[in-house]
Amino acid sequence: MNTVLIIINIIILLALMAGLFFMQKKHVSFSKRVFTGLGLGIVFGFIIHLVYGTASDVTTDTIDWFNIIGNGYVKLLQMVVMPLVFISIIGAFTKLKLTKNIGKISFLVIALLLGTTAVSAALGIGSALGFNLDGIHLSEGDAEKARNELLQEKVVGVQDMTIPQQIVELLPSNPFQDLTGARPTSTIAVVIFAAFIGVAYLGVRRKQPEQAEFFAKIIDTLYTIIMRVVTLILRLTPYGILAIITRVTATSDYDAIVKLGKFVIASYVALIAMFIVHLLLITIAGLNPVNYMKKALPTLTFAFSSRSSAGTLPLNIKTQTKDLGVSEGIANFAGSFGLSIGQNGCAGIYPAMLAIMVAPSAGIDVTSFSFIITLILVVAISSFGVAGVGGGATFAALIVLSVLNLPVAIVGLLISVEPLIDMGRTALNVSGAMTTGVLTAKITGELDQETYQQSNIAEA
Repeated sequence: MNTVLIIINIIILLALMAGLFFMQKKHVSFSKRVFTGLGLGIVFGFIIHLVYGTASDVTTDTIDWFNIIGNGYVKLLQMVVMPLVFISIIGAFTKLKLTKNIGKISFLVIALLLGTTAVSAALGIGSALGFNLDGIHLSEGDAEKARNELLQEKVVGVQDMTIPQQIVELLPSNPFQDLTGARPTSTIAVVIFAAFIGVAYLGVRRKQPEQAEFFAKIIDTLYTIIMRVVTLILRLTPYGILAIITRVTATSDYDAIVKLGKFVIASYVALIAMFIVHLLLITIAGLNPVNYMKKALPTLTFAFSSRSSAGTLPLNIKTQTKDLGVSEGIANFAGSFGLSIGQNGCAGIYPAMLAIMVAPSAGIDVTSFSFIITLILVVAISSFGVAGVGGGATFAALIVLSVLNLPVAIVGLLISVEPLIDMGRTALNVSGAMTTGVLTAKITGELDQETYQQSNIAEA
């Protein structure tokens, strides 16, 4: 009987995908197809949840099949991340787009990422205080206990790594290994390696122009092919979102969400407030925030659904370059560094809120000005080194709580609502990277205003 029900669910998913394909054939815009996939996934997933429940074999096996589409799509995006970053950064040098501004661009990207993370930490603190969040009375079930035992093992490695050591971890020792994405810092390491090759190219161009010209043609050819691969994968976005969001709504623990509803609401208040800050920064730069939001929304929707900043990188870069008018070099710098440095949601809001929740148990006055300033500085500085230990928001929280000598057990107590909050955090991380790209391009004069002002979204 279960097999029949699973087959029916698969047939329904295929029918919904056929509907999205029909919309594509009718030339319905990319953004409308993305949001249609999102809406259909929410409804279909919720129906599966109501009919079968989250723990049933039918739901588990159905989602396992659906993951062929959802997880498969994310893996295809991750497949192209390293080649895209590597070739695009070198291409920015061969096309003379980074020659004069490389130092300024790097400084602006890192400064904006860290600066917005400090602001997001302040907003997280404000939200936690405003909602009077208390981590002392959170209950610990079997799942939470198991998670905390695991975290206790990992926190030792976090505590033993200093910030200078974390920075050293960003540097590539084996670029070929980093091209496989073997380390948490691999993306930034590939950016650095590609930048060295770009600088070397500039030196060769002065002394051996013929060899440099030949190399530039090779890079241009590779870039064209890589971008074609990216385009082919991005066309699958509506189908990927349909499968991913169906899984999310079908398997979410709604009872736990209600139980920890106050924390969930406070988290999203802070996340939305930081989104508004991004729009304010865009406005202060003299750009239309409505255009930014309209063009960024499909990418943010995928980030929200997939909970993968790395998987969103190709969409991130496509949105910056094709829709927002950011130059390729800046888009790749902002997108790549944004994966590991200054993540507004995971490394900013989340650890700041947890610190406020547990600090009273250590006898700390969380309303004191000195503690708040210290917390913001620790969050901002620690966000630069999160990539050195890997693990996203969890490790960001572990680093901050460890530096401040606060109990880390609260990280494991929130495991039941972690996926729901992580969706918003990931979307904010990606928005922070895109905002950084737009602002850097605007400041350095490398923003195509005409492309930014266009109302339409480029097709994948």
